[in-house]
Amino acid sequence: MSVYTSVSEAQLGDWLKNYSVGRLLECEPIKAGIENTNYFVTTTQGRFVLTLFERLPAEELPFYLDLMAHLARHGIPCPAPIANLANQFLGHLNGKPAALVTRLAGTSIEKPTRAHCEELGALLARMHLAARSFSAYLENPRGPKWWRFAAKEVAPFLDAPRRALLEKELAFQAEHRFPDLPRGPVHADLFRDNALFHEERISGVIDFYFAGVDTFLYDIAVCVNDWCLDSPANAKALLAAYHAVRPLNDLERDAWSATLRAAALRFWLSRLYDFHLPRPGMLVHAHDPEHFRKLLEARIAKPAPWSA
Repeated sequence: MSVYTSVSEAQLGDWLKNYSVGRLLECEPIKAGIENTNYFVTTTQGRFVLTLFERLPAEELPFYLDLMAHLARHGIPCPAPIANLANQFLGHLNGKPAALVTRLAGTSIEKPTRAHCEELGALLARMHLAARSFSAYLENPRGPKWWRFAAKEVAPFLDAPRRALLEKELAFQAEHRFPDLPRGPVHADLFRDNALFHEERISGVIDFYFAGVDTFLYDIAVCVNDWCLDSPANAKALLAAYHAVRPLNDLERDAWSATLRAAALRFWLSRLYDFHLPRPGMLVHAHDPEHFRKLLEARIAKPAPWSA
C-alpha cells in the first residue's frame, strides 16, 4: 500500500467541511500506485477519491485537475474534480496539496479481449478530440527531457549490456522526434489498471497525473504496449476503432514503430528509477523494470507493422 501521508478520519472529516459533499462516513487507503497517497472516501452525498500529491510540482497540479474537469464536461468518463467552497479544485491536507474527485464505478480488466481493445480505441480517440479544445499547456513531464535525466540517475545501477541498450535507444529517439505529428493533451499512462469497465463498456479512465502535451500517437502506443502485447489481433482492433473516430494520417503510420519504442523506453526508465531510487514510503509497490526492457528489445528486433 502506497501511503506516504496518513490521514485520520477526524482530520479528513474536518477538511471536508470545506466542501459541500456531506458528512464523512468512511475512508479507506487505496492499495495501489507509487506516486501519490490515495483514499476512497464515502460521505452522505456520494463516493469520492482523495489524492494527496506527494512529489508532483505544485505548479503542474492545476493542469491535471483542469484537464479532468474539461474532459468530464465533454462526456469523457473520467473523475470530475470537486470544487471546495472557495471554488478551487486544489486544497491542502496535512501539509500536502490535495484534491477530491468523483469515484467511478467499474473494475479494471486483467486480460483484455478484442472487444475491450475496440472500446478503448474509440474512447481514446474521443478523448483526444475533446482535449484539443483544452487551452492549458504542460509538456509531457515524462518525455525526452526526463528520459535523459533518469538515464543518468539509473546508469550506475546497470550492467554494460543494459547501459549500451539505453544509450543506443536514447540516441535513436533523439533522431526520431516527429514534430509534425498531431499533438495535444494526452493521458500518457493509460494502462489496464487505469481503465474501468462495467458491462463490457468503459465506465472510467482514471489517474491523469502523468498527463501532458505530446503526440496523440504516443498515447496510443502506450496503450498498445500494455493492452495488446501478446495479441496482434487486439492491436489491430484498437487501432481500427481509434481510426474510425479520429483518422490517423500517413505521418502517424510512418512514425508508429519508433513511437512504440519510445513508449517502451519511457516505462523501462521510470521502472528503473522507482526500483533503484525509491523514496521513503509505506510498502511501496515498485514494478519490475525487466518487463519493459524485454519489450523494448522486442520492438527493436521486430518493428511492429501498422495494422489499422
